[in-house]
Amino acid sequence: MGSNQLAGSLYVSHLLSMWNARGFEFGAVLFLATVYPGTLLPMSIYALVRALAAISLSPTVGKFIDSNNRLSTIRISILGQRASVAASCAVFALLYQAKEALSRHVQTLLLVVLIVFACVEKLCSIMNTVAVERDWVVVIAGDDDLMLRRLNAQMRRIDLFCKLVSPLSIALLHGWSPRVAVWSTLVTNALSVSIEYFLIARVFHQVPALADRDDSSQIGGQDHGEVDQSSRESQPESRSRFARCGGFIIESARIYVRQTAFLPSLALSVLYLTVLSFSGQMTTYLLALPSPKITSTTVGLLRTASAISEISSTFLAPRVMSRIGPVRAGIWFLSWQILWLTSAVGVLWIGFSGSAYTVTAIFVAGVIMSRIGLWSFDLCAQLIIQESITASHRGSFSSVEMSVQNFFELCTFATTIVFPKPAQFRYPAIISLVAVYLSAALYAKFVRDRRGHLLHMPTCLKISRDRDGYRYQSLSAEEQ
Repeated sequence: MGSNQLAGSLYVSHLLSMWNARGFEFGAVLFLATVYPGTLLPMSIYALVRALAAISLSPTVGKFIDSNNRLSTIRISILGQRASVAASCAVFALLYQAKEALSRHVQTLLLVVLIVFACVEKLCSIMNTVAVERDWVVVIAGDDDLMLRRLNAQMRRIDLFCKLVSPLSIALLHGWSPRVAVWSTLVTNALSVSIEYFLIARVFHQVPALADRDDSSQIGGQDHGEVDQSSRESQPESRSRFARCGGFIIESARIYVRQTAFLPSLALSVLYLTVLSFSGQMTTYLLALPSPKITSTTVGLLRTASAISEISSTFLAPRVMSRIGPVRAGIWFLSWQILWLTSAVGVLWIGFSGSAYTVTAIFVAGVIMSRIGLWSFDLCAQLIIQESITASHRGSFSSVEMSVQNFFELCTFATTIVFPKPAQFRYPAIISLVAVYLSAALYAKFVRDRRGHLLHMPTCLKISRDRDGYRYQSLSAEEQ
């Protein structure tokens, strides 16, 4: 199998995984709103428990990824995701059909079942994403930095495409018929499982290095093995399963903090504390504006423009990184994001007398343009992490990173709980802006520690290598 066929199999498998995950994530909200109209309590409990499961159990998932066969891990994640989604859709269909005939206790029990399935789906989704994006693509690329950047960009492009189109498809189907939306979600997941199962196995068998778990565990793994051994000797065999789970979490957290990519990872995670995206909070704010009056259609068009901006970053970032390296590129992309978001949040606080339209236009434009910097920085940070983390720690590190990201995402909801009125949106907005500045400060410390300086302007044309070993090409005096 050629490299193009190999990449194609990986991309199609990832497309199906992301399409189903993004579609169900959004569809579940619509399904719950249909089953429980007039109240946000069931949806809030559903989302909260799902997020808490991701925060608390992701380290255990990472430990599982690092200690098991790669193909088996991916297959478990595929089967877990598809089975939990199909079971959830079956429960939703039952509630649609016979909710009035069910007692209150049975309805509560079914909601608990839905929440359990949601937690399983979330954890299996994390397992699949971490294993593929942080481990498989690194092994497949090998020593080819250009191929790694190309794989990263294409995988992120697929994710952003599914993030836009899959929820839109579910929304259109739900608008036509909620029952059709539920059954189509179930059928799509049932049909895709065998295709994903086959394609990911095809990739695995064509890349011998993926089967070589023993060698990968030896990379920088002596200390890790000694830590594992000492941990087993120092703790009694009769300890409870809960204690073992707690031990995994503590061990994974220590691995996360001690890695050289800790600061870039933390800087990226802090960016999840934001209401400055076309998510529920900002959409609610825009729809509630008295002037100018924004319709749901307008919000949909603005969200599409934001998605195009995000996808463009997957073409821009690899080009910039190939010239100046991911470490330096990260500074520039974070600066871009700060520039636009400072303008966006600034107009919410300063405003322009008698020009609500201008304020809204600048705010929305600033948010849309900032997405280029956000997702470009995401690719820079991901490449730094992939190249810095030893193979034996990839799962543990990335799963803890996802826990931290989910924590900051929960903090985002907390800001709108404290400031729930649309007129108070500028307060969550300024908190989000502070988070971006904090992210920049953390990343600046990483760059300073690693390079000895923050910014370095090249003075010659020839292609050379910076202190991190990345190739870049500077401009000649004539071209400048």
